[in-house]
Amino acid sequence: MSTQVMVDVHGVHKSFGPLEVLRGVDLQVRTGEVTVILGPSGSGKSTLLRSINHLEKLNRGYISIDGELIGYRRSGSRLHELKEREVLRQRTHIGFVFQNFNLFPHLTVLDNIIEAPIAALRRPRQEAVRQAERLLARVGLADKANAYPRQLSGGQQQRVAIARALALEPKVLLFDEPTSALDPELVGEVLDVIKDLARAGTTMIVVTHEIGFAREVADTVVFMDGGVIVEQGPPSELLDRPQHERTRAFLSKVL
Repeated sequence: MSTQVMVDVHGVHKSFGPLEVLRGVDLQVRTGEVTVILGPSGSGKSTLLRSINHLEKLNRGYISIDGELIGYRRSGSRLHELKEREVLRQRTHIGFVFQNFNLFPHLTVLDNIIEAPIAALRRPRQEAVRQAERLLARVGLADKANAYPRQLSGGQQQRVAIARALALEPKVLLFDEPTSALDPELVGEVLDVIKDLARAGTTMIVVTHEIGFAREVADTVVFMDGGVIVEQGPPSELLDRPQHERTRAFLSKVL
């Protein structure tokens, strides 16, 4: 396993008005590792993910990916916010899979996948199409290139969303409860794709309630509550021998 830190979250605070949602979060994810974040609703999990790709601006602290500060540049001891164009460039390195797919309904599956590589990376269309076809085969949807999102099941739409995130060849993939909007019988097909990515050495941070998936795939499981990381460790330790009372109480409800 790599010793290189790919994602470094340092002292991150985030408030919405008077509500403090992240209260000094520190997290490191190494290259090629899968970190699964568990926790009750309102614990700050999704806000942390959205902060990593600068969909949320930080109040304090910083986040870097592969050594590059995200959303800011450092000048002496101060951080200055980057222009939107620079942030958009940085986001091409950070794949994000949302719980509600966020596919463009008016575009075919193929056009959903090639849109960002052509627009953001200036890829030639033919090259983008070839890559999209490879990615669709990888997620088991080679025959759906010309379908529209409305013609797909929720599980198929989420697999297209994963292919779209992979099309930018990101350094890290973020998943925000990727199965929570799916019917139960469709959850497995999406988790199988994520497991394949894990086996291929993709660096991932996955917010999920799927404890079995965390046990099978995660290198590190993180338990968040009240805007802080309560504890973290290998799945065998955190899921079977949690140290903290809050973790034990949460797991007793979901296991």
